[in-house]
Amino acid sequence: MDLAAAFTRDPQAAPHPVRRDATAAAVFALLAAVLALTVEDGRRPDALGWALLLAAHVPLAWRRRAPMPVLLAVVACVAPYHAFDYMHLAPIPASMTALYTVASTGRPKRTLIVGLSVTSLTLTMQLFVNPHETVELLRVSGWVIAMLAFGAGIRLYRQLVAGVVERAERDAERKVAEERLRIARDLHDLLAHSITLIGVQTSVAAHVLVADPDRLDREALVKALDGIAETCREARSEVRTTLDVLRATPEGPLPDLASLPDLVRSSGAELMVRTGAAKVPAAVGAAAYRIVQESLTNAVRHGSPGADVRVDVGLEKEMLRVRVTNGGSASGGTAGSGYGILGMRERARSVGGTLSAGPRDGGGFEVTAALPLAGREVTV
Repeated sequence: MDLAAAFTRDPQAAPHPVRRDATAAAVFALLAAVLALTVEDGRRPDALGWALLLAAHVPLAWRRRAPMPVLLAVVACVAPYHAFDYMHLAPIPASMTALYTVASTGRPKRTLIVGLSVTSLTLTMQLFVNPHETVELLRVSGWVIAMLAFGAGIRLYRQLVAGVVERAERDAERKVAEERLRIARDLHDLLAHSITLIGVQTSVAAHVLVADPDRLDREALVKALDGIAETCREARSEVRTTLDVLRATPEGPLPDLASLPDLVRSSGAELMVRTGAAKVPAAVGAAAYRIVQESLTNAVRHGSPGADVRVDVGLEKEMLRVRVTNGGSASGGTAGSGYGILGMRERARSVGGTLSAGPRDGGGFEVTAALPLAGREVTV
């Protein structure tokens, strides 16, 4: 088991806590038996001593479920064990484990009360058994305080890690929400254009019908109605890509593949566009543009100086493929927070596509997206 994970994970969330703690208790009991038989630190346990020593380890199986009751049960066995002057070192691992559990799972006030109580009881017991052993008194008290401090430190560390993880998750959710809002703004712009065009074409058709019915220009009417139908089909396809309620004001024209040369030229990358005369839906073109834009930003920000960056956009069986490769070090592509990749995945997903990003063989970093030309409904 990863030691760092053991210290940072919530003890209540560990899998099979009773089974794990029962195994640890058995190991501690075996260690206590070895110490009782080999170390000269008080008299050897008799039947009563062995019963108290082994019984002190049984409650440890439930230490994470009920820390305070377990500590009280351990003290109830260990206190008479020490009072009868049995080998004092043997039950120390069990006692320290119970103390650590209380300190690492409870609040500081409870830890302080437990520390004062256990220290007082320990000192009283030690004075009763060995009243002239001042060094031993200090040693025992130091172990109790040190274990409580260690447990309290682990609890604070877990809280710190949990807070960092929570903030990172909130930041990731915020970045995704921002990307979705930007997608919504793009689609808002597109749909506003489509609806305006439908209104104009409808006005043309109405004018043709009303202006001079006796000399009806059927060709102009059919052309206007065909334009309305085509615009409706395009708008319906784009509506399917909407992830959330379209709101806010558009911030500028919707980018498309025609804007890629200017974007790539400013970054010094190489561009190859292989779309021919095919018509790429506006939402797909905008998604491809944003993916290339974020990829180039990451390449400039994290890539090594003078890295060979290439952008390849082409059509493959009703699919627009976007591939951005960075010839710099692979670590340069992954050194950021990862929010840019989250945003690109969300952008690809908005049009029913997929995106993968990661180091490539031979060094460097690669972003690959597959964006279907046909409109797909997106499951949120």
